[in-house]
Amino acid sequence: MKRTIAAFAALVLALVLTPAVANADTELHPDVEYALETVPGGIALSDSAVVWPALGMTLEAQSAMQRAVGSCATGTYCAYAQSGLRGTKLTFTICTNVSTAALQTVGSIANGRSSGNVHARNGGTTLATAAANGSANVGGGTTNLLCTL
Repeated sequence: MKRTIAAFAALVLALVLTPAVANADTELHPDVEYALETVPGGIALSDSAVVWPALGMTLEAQSAMQRAVGSCATGTYCAYAQSGLRGTKLTFTICTNVSTAALQTVGSIANGRSSGNVHARNGGTTLATAAANGSANVGGGTTNLLCTL
């Protein structure tokens, strides 16, 4: 029993101390730095997240570079089940022609890439186009997305 308690205590201590050591060489988001300086007891989990266990509080800073369009990450392109970049999302990282069959319907698309276009298509017919760092609502009938450089 004493071994179990000692092992558990060592594990908890290691988990608590590891994030601080892991971030020693990482540049913290300015909001994370401010929060750590302002509110005592915070532990940096990453360059953009801090937790205060005693307060039951977490801060997550979001970089402008983190998300290009809605919830579609920089460098990717996405199809959403609903208009306005809402609902279930498919994300693609390879710029090519991809099927949207995993979604029952496509209501909108987002292009989180810094160049090129993403076309929502039904077969070979373009229904909507999202330019770089842009989005578009789709009327329905999308079967595939064509990413162009």
